[in-house]
Amino acid sequence: MAQRLEAKLLRWARKLSIVMSGPPALAFLPAICLATFWFGGEGALLICAAAIPIAYLFLGGFHGPAASLLHAREGINGLLQRTAFEELTNQVFNRTEELGWKSATFAFAIEDFDEVHNRYGKAAADQVIARTGERLIAALRDRDSIGVLGDSRFGVCLDPVRHLDLELCIQMAGRLQRVIEEPVSVDGTVIYISVSVGFCQQSRAPEKDGEAWLQAASTALSSAIRRGPSAIRAFSSKMLPQPENSNALMEEVARALEDGQITPWFQPQISTDTGEITGFEALARWAHPTRGVLNPADFLPALERAELLERLAELMMYHSFAALKVWDTAGVKVPQIGVNFAGSELSNPRLIEKITWELDRFDLTPDRLAIEILETVVASAPDDMITRNINALGKLGCRIDLDDFGTGHASIASIRRFSVNRIKIDRSFVMKADRDPEQQRMISAILTMAERLGVETLAEGVESVGEHVILAQLGCDHVQGFGIARPMPIEQTLGWIESHCTKLREVPRIMDGKP
Repeated sequence: MAQRLEAKLLRWARKLSIVMSGPPALAFLPAICLATFWFGGEGALLICAAAIPIAYLFLGGFHGPAASLLHAREGINGLLQRTAFEELTNQVFNRTEELGWKSATFAFAIEDFDEVHNRYGKAAADQVIARTGERLIAALRDRDSIGVLGDSRFGVCLDPVRHLDLELCIQMAGRLQRVIEEPVSVDGTVIYISVSVGFCQQSRAPEKDGEAWLQAASTALSSAIRRGPSAIRAFSSKMLPQPENSNALMEEVARALEDGQITPWFQPQISTDTGEITGFEALARWAHPTRGVLNPADFLPALERAELLERLAELMMYHSFAALKVWDTAGVKVPQIGVNFAGSELSNPRLIEKITWELDRFDLTPDRLAIEILETVVASAPDDMITRNINALGKLGCRIDLDDFGTGHASIASIRRFSVNRIKIDRSFVMKADRDPEQQRMISAILTMAERLGVETLAEGVESVGEHVILAQLGCDHVQGFGIARPMPIEQTLGWIESHCTKLREVPRIMDGKP
């Protein structure tokens, strides 16, 4: 009995030493001093004054986590560098376990930071990083820890608290995300950024140590980035990466490709003038039996190593043409479908023959197919098979869409040389366009150039009604993005089309019949 009581007292003493180390202990000093003077007089007060620093030192007040945190603060705005932050995270994990309290780690990443660097310059990019650190420090408590995890990544480790559930973590992630995403003004230029967030509660850490806890938050962040923009993800064991067995992964993805697990999902594109559907873009998705629906970033590298990108393109084209026939049979109007082609597929000498055969097989005219090509491919393509294939596809009657325009430095001559029908304005120009006059000027310049060249325009990544409206006012022809609809499997497209057309019919018409 005495041993159990002694063990219990030791546990309480350890918890008290953790709680009483640092600033919280100072709250008790006035009461301690007053009681000492009341019962013992001035002599007792002098003895207490000498004993308090000794006791504080004994309890670790000058050498506990708070002191080591201050010592480790260095670099940008006093943020913890990665090694110091990892060490402190481990300390917090152990302290949280000891107290039986709650904590969480958060990982933040500025999306498309390379584009910010290339577009505004290194000095402006550094200002964005510095301002992000300042905002995190201002938004958190003094005992919460903020560290640098990479060039554009930050970590936050919360000081232990008694209550911290999943809902509170999500609310905190959203609040911090909104703080960081406030526009940054640099030399009169307003820069807009979007931020992905991943977090892991201490109770959900895959292993009982701080390193695994922090890595879990980074894993959740990677999942958020793939599902962005501005996504927030909580860590789940399903997010854990598969063993780095390249051969096994290549075999698995090859089987998935042939078993029909990898299929296109379709994202609608609509006219800014009439609101009518002008097409869909086919985007590859893997319906993994245990990990859920995976985006291309999760499996395209394995397909590339297995040299199966051409096979993927074939299946994407087949399912896309089948989708067109489904929509035609249902009596809905979908003028075209966009299929992405990378450099490896475009360098195939038999590409034109294969596409012609598939069009004949489904009894479709070439103008129903839009070949989506990255601007980087067009900008770097020499006069070789890629060039010949792109031009031959244009002559066949297929539409040529230049994807991610504004990021690959394609020249006007390249646009004319490849007979591009439409340029897709990159999301970095569209983001917050309804708030930022500079974004509007950039878009206007692109639209003016496209009009002079006789090329249509489509804005990607439209997330809000405000962005949609300003793009329509500026004269952009088409829009696409989560603000319109997220990518969906073929089974859901007819329902979405019917719902969208119903909304259009309900719009009041003026005398000439236009909405």
